Amino acid sequence: MDDATRLPTSVILERLMHEAPPGTVSLGWLVERLGPRSFGLVLLLLGLLALLPGVAIAAGLLLALPASQMLRGHAAPVFPQRLARRGLPTQRLAALIRRALPALRRMERIMRPRLATPFQATKRVVGALMLLLAVLLLATPLPLSNVPYAIAIVLLAVAYLEEDGIALCIALGLAVLALAASGVALWLALV
Repeated sequence: MDDATRLPTSVILERLMHEAPPGTVSLGWLVERLGPRSFGLVLLLLGLLALLPGVAIAAGLLLALPASQMLRGHAAPVFPQRLARRGLPTQRLAALIRRALPALRRMERIMRPRLATPFQATKRVVGALMLLLAVLLLATPLPLSNVPYAIAIVLLAVAYLEEDGIALCIALGLAVLALAASGVALWLALV
């Protein structure tokens, strides 16, 4: 997609928020509306959810599915029907998006498509790291332990969505640092 027709992620999320049906929004509805950018936007929304207290474990479980599908090279995330029909309160999703929009817009001022990377290879690398971060969300259920992983997930998702190879390299580095810090913490706990 060229720069002239490429919409910023914040615009897509804002439209999504205004198109959302009253009551609840299902994962199936979200994926259907997001189209070709569905992987990145689903990962971004799940990363934002992982920042919320008490939701990180559920977000980690949900995140593992699209991350593993990215790793396998799927075109779009596919959720089991039972899960795809499950609803999230529209008001909660809208509030989450409203809170995330200012930070997302600031990131978009810096990020732009540059340093192009091979799409399928990038998708698989991002999927692998997202899967590891999802496992860490599940493995460390301590208060506030979800924050570094959720931030890494959000940064990876935004860099992937904006097709910014430089920001993606920085986000990959931060994700690797989060993984290394977890490894050191685990090692120290076992020794």
